[in-house]
Amino acid sequence: MFSRLGKSLIIGTAFLSAALTASAVYSQPARNVILVHGAQADGSGWRSVYDRLRAKGFKVQVVQEPQTSEEADVQAVKRAVALADGPVVLVGHSYGGQLITEAGEDPKVTALVYVSAAIPEVGESLADLFKAVPSPSGDAIRPAPGGFLMIDPARFHDAFAADLPKAQTDFMADSQVMISKEAFGTKTKVAAWKDKPSYGILGTRDHTISPTLLHFMYKRANAKVTEVTGASHVVFISHPAEVAAVIEKAAAN
Repeated sequence: MFSRLGKSLIIGTAFLSAALTASAVYSQPARNVILVHGAQADGSGWRSVYDRLRAKGFKVQVVQEPQTSEEADVQAVKRAVALADGPVVLVGHSYGGQLITEAGEDPKVTALVYVSAAIPEVGESLADLFKAVPSPSGDAIRPAPGGFLMIDPARFHDAFAADLPKAQTDFMADSQVMISKEAFGTKTKVAAWKDKPSYGILGTRDHTISPTLLHFMYKRANAKVTEVTGASHVVFISHPAEVAAVIEKAAAN
């Protein structure tokens, strides 16, 4: 009987210790930032935001998710969170918003920053959201071989990054990472924004995700919203200072 009681006390103490540790981590200011790119892109676009955050003393990871499936992409973000040595701010662009919405349930994550990003509800997919409020760029996204999707290179500049020089967007178009069509249709299983402070950034000239849809999702998530006038879907590339400033606020709160 004593043995059983002793074992129960040990297990109970372990659970209490874990809970207290998670609580302590959650209450500390975050010095870790994890940047998650969106579809048809890679992590290199975060460079200017990364440099600004590093200069302020943040530890920054840039996730390179494979875009082969939503589950694989979420796991890539979770691995980055597991590597962090303390509280984390998760930052997601576009499709990356769905990934941080799920991976953000980790107790280490203290805040979520959505950059021109999808914020799905449990049971919603990106396809559902785009069906409700179609993309201003219409059919710029087209099928690619093997069940993947890509942005039509001829329309990349206007549809995705109209506030960047065309020479830059030509390179981005030719180096884009195709995303699995299945990922766009995957339903969200967890909505971390229901329990974590959220911040939303959007460009008023976003032609990939309608600003109307972004405002709807941000309001639903009770996110603190920052608008960048004239910015495109890649506001984190064209206006890195504004984006980095919001991330700093999220880390401090």
